Amino acid sequence: MKRSERVAVIGVGVVGACVGWNLSRHGAEVVFIDAGRPGEGVTNWSFSWVNASNKTARKPYFDLNVAGMAAHRELAGNIGPDSWWHPTGHLRWADDPAAETKLLETAELLAGWDYRVQMYTGAEVRSRLEPALTMPDELPVVFYPDEAWVHGRHLVGRLVGQAVASGAEIRSGNAVSDIGIGADGSIRTVTLSDGSRLDVDIVVNAAGPGASHVAGLIARHLPMRREPGVVTRIDCAQVPVHRAMHAPHIEIRPDGDASVVLHSREIDALIDTGEDPSQLARLLHESARHVVPELGNSRIAETRIVDRPIPADGFPSVGAVPSVPGYYEAVSHSGITLGPVIGQLLASEILSGKRDELLADFRPERFRS
Repeated sequence: MKRSERVAVIGVGVVGACVGWNLSRHGAEVVFIDAGRPGEGVTNWSFSWVNASNKTARKPYFDLNVAGMAAHRELAGNIGPDSWWHPTGHLRWADDPAAETKLLETAELLAGWDYRVQMYTGAEVRSRLEPALTMPDELPVVFYPDEAWVHGRHLVGRLVGQAVASGAEIRSGNAVSDIGIGADGSIRTVTLSDGSRLDVDIVVNAAGPGASHVAGLIARHLPMRREPGVVTRIDCAQVPVHRAMHAPHIEIRPDGDASVVLHSREIDALIDTGEDPSQLARLLHESARHVVPELGNSRIAETRIVDRPIPADGFPSVGAVPSVPGYYEAVSHSGITLGPVIGQLLASEILSGKRDELLADFRPERFRS
């Protein structure tokens, strides 16, 4: 890439921040564009769990997520772990025979794929890892020691800050209203909602749930699922848990020194039934109290419902769209896990034109306009 070429990264969640940071440190001229504030959209309202244990439907997707975990460790070495990186492992257990059988089968499959798995009893978990939990002594619990959780907003702030210090530009509070195409069919300009127009050579669509709209600006159809999720933060005088966990009916993780994040797929299913978000938060809080009684003394601080950025087939859309030279997509669920590896691979593709085999199954051209 010539230094004079300018890359517009549309959407500054964790994926866009990782792409822009990788481009900037290799000499590209980057302008970050976000309709809101960097890191405060879906990135700030996800469970933010770095893993591959929940990605076993297809081996190539599992492999990509394993690479994402490795890329996080590399990133922590490059920029420092600071307050964003928490590699404390992940616990998972079930409360009915069918779910327990599935849990143990998945653990066996993962061990066969050389993924680190450790087995504990409930009593061992309480004595060695999480004394605040309530669970039967003989309950089988799976521990994935290489997994982590991430404070997404802090990570985005660190990446964008470093990129800006290296010369990148940021346009916050500005949606993209138009993408201009030249006579040769390639990217030429990006127009923002404040009326300004930027001359650019490359656009990276990392707009998360808004990615389909951005794709539409170049007459591309990017089909997306609608899968809203609700996340609640609760304030604690002292955080009683040390790592991310999937308990029956509830997901719990720390969120720094004074709060805990709660999520549940079961509660997500109530979003479209008309339940008030505050009621959803109370249901999450009640479920969490059954697992960690100390959370009964905590206070619900914030709740948000967001749409997850999931392409229609459930898998990432990452790479060039050959029909529009200069246009690239970086759209994926599990952006927290995949952001650093997508950032590495897509920046390399933009800079060198080389397509990595890790992305072979996740190319944008599988969605035909």
